[in-house]
Amino acid sequence: MSAVPQPIAETITETPLAAHLCTPAPASVGYQGALTPNVFAGLDQELLSLTTNAGLYDLGCKAYLQITGADRLRWLNGMVTNAIQSLPEGHWNYSFLLNAQGRIQGDANVYRTPDRLVLQTDRSQIARLSAHLDHFIIMDDVELQLLDASQTTIGIAGPRAAQILTTLCAAIPDEGAFTETTLGGTQITVVHAYSPLVPRFDIWLPVAALPAIWSALRTTGADPCGIAAIEALRIFEATPLYGVDIQDRHLAQETSQTRALNFNKGCYLGQEIVERIRSRATVHRNLRQFSIENAPVSLSPGESIELNAEGAERNPVGELTSLAHYRLPAFTGALALGFVRTEAVDRSLPLTHTDGKVTVLDSPSKLDK
Repeated sequence: MSAVPQPIAETITETPLAAHLCTPAPASVGYQGALTPNVFAGLDQELLSLTTNAGLYDLGCKAYLQITGADRLRWLNGMVTNAIQSLPEGHWNYSFLLNAQGRIQGDANVYRTPDRLVLQTDRSQIARLSAHLDHFIIMDDVELQLLDASQTTIGIAGPRAAQILTTLCAAIPDEGAFTETTLGGTQITVVHAYSPLVPRFDIWLPVAALPAIWSALRTTGADPCGIAAIEALRIFEATPLYGVDIQDRHLAQETSQTRALNFNKGCYLGQEIVERIRSRATVHRNLRQFSIENAPVSLSPGESIELNAEGAERNPVGELTSLAHYRLPAFTGALALGFVRTEAVDRSLPLTHTDGKVTVLDSPSKLDK
């Protein structure tokens, strides 16, 4: 299995996990604006842990924007594609941020507490999205504040993830919710995160408590996993990554991420384009998952694979933007994410890349094949 993330040239900082915890330290790679461990025990072994046991991994690449003020619900509801005003306290959802032309400027999770909203994105997006949001605070009672580096995030995913957390924590949340609880005497927040394949939880915790909590989770049965395995799991689940699969040229419906859209919430920036596409019930391209024969070992940052179609009026008809190789008991082969023109799929045209056949999959891969 290939490591999808690659080292990048920009000067970026290590996550708390990469900087202080890993001994001996695995090689770090640039991922979503941070340096994070790439591989611990081996990609195949780590992906097996994530899909059959529980994998523990770094999410220190995440960044948080606190939104307060009396108008925060109404205001943010007008800035993102999902519903904020009707979001229950203690719950979260996923949204796109659009420009007036309906193009995706970034993505984020939004968490609602009684007295604030917290917008979570990644380090590579946070400065740009903060500036984008700040530009639209006119006469609103809204204040934006980047949360400091005293907190970090780790994740645990896999069939045994909930069991491990239940053993250690006072409480764990239902799907789509988050809760404050304690682990080893430390107050943390546990988020029941999105994952269509295996249970997944994010843990917000103080940096000072990271070594003790990481050790407790490992002792209880979770296996350390690097970001390469997390990327492979993401591709297996057909979940796109902004900045890799989704770019600022894309429209919301092209991404196939219907969980980011709410069509009953009222006006928001870029809504006119979203509604126009919905009324016409068509887009020219869609993000899909593919199986790929004779796939390259990996894709470098910014690299893609052209898709061609026999019988198409024009080629290429799309591109593959994320790629991973798998050697699992339930699946062996290469999977990719990317965009393909809808006419090529509707006409069932044979798809190829330079070295082999590419097949559009009807649904995300499953472990019970």
